Amino acid sequence: MNRYDEDTERTFAALPPAHGRGFAHTWWGQAWLRALEDTALDSQQLKTGRRLARAGAVGAVSVRPGRITAVVQDRDRTAHRADVLLEELDREQWDRLLDMAIERAGHVAALLDREMPPHLVEDAAAAGVELLPGMGDLEPECDCGAWDHCGHTAALCYQVARLLDQDPFVLLLIRGRGERALLDELQARSATPAPTEEPTEPEGVDAAEAYATGGILPPPPTPPELPAEPGVPPSLDTETPPGPGVDPVALHCLAARTAAEAHRLLAEALRPGTEQQSPEEELTFGQDAVRLAAGAHEPAVANRLADGSGRDREGLARATRAWRLGGVAALSVLEEEWTVPADVLARARAALESAWDEDERPSLRASGNRWTVVGAPAQLRLGRDGRWWPYRREGGCWLPAGAACQDPATALASVEPALGEEPA
Repeated sequence: MNRYDEDTERTFAALPPAHGRGFAHTWWGQAWLRALEDTALDSQQLKTGRRLARAGAVGAVSVRPGRITAVVQDRDRTAHRADVLLEELDREQWDRLLDMAIERAGHVAALLDREMPPHLVEDAAAAGVELLPGMGDLEPECDCGAWDHCGHTAALCYQVARLLDQDPFVLLLIRGRGERALLDELQARSATPAPTEEPTEPEGVDAAEAYATGGILPPPPTPPELPAEPGVPPSLDTETPPGPGVDPVALHCLAARTAAEAHRLLAEALRPGTEQQSPEEELTFGQDAVRLAAGAHEPAVANRLADGSGRDREGLARATRAWRLGGVAALSVLEEEWTVPADVLARARAALESAWDEDERPSLRASGNRWTVVGAPAQLRLGRDGRWWPYRREGGCWLPAGAACQDPATALASVEPALGEEPA
């Protein structure tokens, strides 16, 4: 047994029933549930899975690389073995992930505090490693014979979301590394300096030879490596006074945001499969002002962006809060109230009907694409892409309370403290 096999299986005792509460409160737990809910073809099976998980019908959960397993009992006490598979990272992907973690000590510290920092997932993705599952990544297997996600595999996924809330190392174990082996590997890499290569003479072709060979050219160079961090703008702190109309603070902020955006675009371009992706739509003036404000820390810059985008400071703060949760889509949901077409409205109402058991369903009052919980400062907003966004009323204004979800009950769980319940 090598050091990667020492803690490659963990078993978690059955969790108590979770009546009237959501299954994921962390952003990474909600991302896990989105991978399930975006994939399942039968919303009724998701509802059954939520009901079984809330009732405590999921037994002890076994977690090991590539697979989670539990026995789930139906209402008639019939037991079924449910498995959900998630592809392990290969050796090369783990090497890239560990090298990246060594360069960012804060990532390791956050994991030890049982937190999954967003920058860890973003940096891993930039290195070509997808930590969180995406649509279609959670593959179900159940002895009930279902070929897609059934109530038993859905219940298992909902229960694992609660485990992920408590310990993100559960996700890393499913991806192939136990906590002890992972920390040992990080320690070993930290103690061993990377070998330095002797400089070599640059290879090239004599210009006269290249010209003589006509159309025969050497192959293009390999793509560049993605820099670990965006570039740092040059310092503008000089003894020379700025020219008329030049604001050094605003100029420095614009340069820093441009460097960050260039780094993000390069990461997207270097990611495998980019050639099949559709180009992003160009931002409007108002959207771009919010994007810049999301990275601005100087009050004077925020004031200029608020004035230039036609918002006051409070309005810009609400807009940047939405932007950080979901970019253009979240900003649109914040600022637009629209009439839902009849066919979309029918699907929305069906989703609301199936999201809760009848005795747990909150009373909702509809207005356009917004459903407000009667008697509570909580609201659901339907995006044009069919996802539900949670909102909470604070200080007389509706504010985004979390990321979007396919399931309205999961979205509304983000606003649970506003509904008078104790957070888990």
